[in-house]
Amino acid sequence: MTTEPTRARFPFGLTLLAVLVFVLLCGLGVWQVQRLLWKEGLIRQSEAAAALTPASLAEVLAAPDPAFRKVAIDCPGLASARYVELQTIHDGVSGVRLLSLCRPSGSAEVFLIDRGFVAGEVSARPPVSQTVAPVRVIAELRQTPPPGPMALPVDKGQFFARDNAAIARVLGARTINPNTLFAVTSSNPEWLALQPSAPPAAFSNSHLGYALTWFGLALALAGFYIILLRRRLTS
Repeated sequence: MTTEPTRARFPFGLTLLAVLVFVLLCGLGVWQVQRLLWKEGLIRQSEAAAALTPASLAEVLAAPDPAFRKVAIDCPGLASARYVELQTIHDGVSGVRLLSLCRPSGSAEVFLIDRGFVAGEVSARPPVSQTVAPVRVIAELRQTPPPGPMALPVDKGQFFARDNAAIARVLGARTINPNTLFAVTSSNPEWLALQPSAPPAAFSNSHLGYALTWFGLALALAGFYIILLRRRLTS
């Protein structure tokens, strides 16, 4: 008496699980592609805004999206204002950026203004006094998010992250505008060690790599499932 070989049952449960995971991985890949397109648009928008002609502070703040716009402002006493040093690296050189307060002429608000970079090898600093002579600078308006949880704490008056609220308190201001001004012309043109600049926009754009990773995992899952299914049905 002979018995027919038992055919392997089709793995419906495993197939359903594989399909769900495959759809999830593809969905994550599509989401990262959408994020990539959004981030590229944001970068183009910031570059276009930074290329516009400097305008008045009131005009820029009234714009729907004032970030990265350049403003022409008069900051009373900026050349000899108190400052806080922010530890940073600029073009591969370690040093500090000098941050002061600025109440632009005609404005009721106080802003934090980044006056520029000073290399670490330079020990000199601009004078600090009570003069109120206005200083005309061109600055770029930036939105400054609060520091992340991994930011280093303040050490002996040295800052390692842009904690605007803490910096403002050190400089004697209770409230400041949430935007930061980055001077692109010097508050102290006679002092060449000060390099005014707006740092590159901090737009991390790794979404293409993430998308390829998710799509790659989806393809790997599909290949693994096909091999497993063939072995099960032919065994």
